[in-house]
Amino acid sequence: MATPKSASYDYLIKLLLIGDSGVGKSCLLLRFSDDSFTPSFITTIGIDFKIRTIELDGKRIKLQIWDTAGQERFRTITTVYYRGAMGILLVYDVTDERSFSNIRNWFSNIEQHASEGVNKILIGNKCDMPDKKVISKDQGQALADEFGIKFLETSAKSNIGVEEAFYSIARDIKKRMIDTQTNQPQNNNTLVVEGGNANKAGNGCCN
Repeated sequence: MATPKSASYDYLIKLLLIGDSGVGKSCLLLRFSDDSFTPSFITTIGIDFKIRTIELDGKRIKLQIWDTAGQERFRTITTVYYRGAMGILLVYDVTDERSFSNIRNWFSNIEQHASEGVNKILIGNKCDMPDKKVISKDQGQALADEFGIKFLETSAKSNIGVEEAFYSIARDIKKRMIDTQTNQPQNNNTLVVEGGNANKAGNGCCN
């Protein structure tokens, strides 16, 4: 039975999954949070989130991961969540060229709506389907290099690269949060919590 101490956390990190509808954002989230996969396609209506606590460098990190709707009609709903995100995962489908091309539009949305300095990672999902793959790993890496961000191919179905993707961005955010806390304690993009008690100016949408 867990003790109160083991249920606490040192940092709360808010992540956002963005990308076209059908690229597998919800499946990636489900695989990472619950280690499960469903082949049925269920469209996210507006926004949803899940929580998982991980350990990094001896610290307990509570990840609050928001899954956004990719459809245009929900775009105005989901943009308000960009500002509170500390890390954003841009997801495309390696079997869908249009979803890859639209990453540029999603990146523009980040620059327009997200906080300055937010961590980003490019994810090419469904890499378990090599026979249907139309976007090569080199193409994905080239786009990530252009944006100056990390890149990984994943498969929510086969559980390839999913843990690595979330751990990678969480680790980068943790480094940035500590640096920011040291140099700029009042930065609104920093949320440091001790023992599971959040301390942040203002009211968050999802504390």
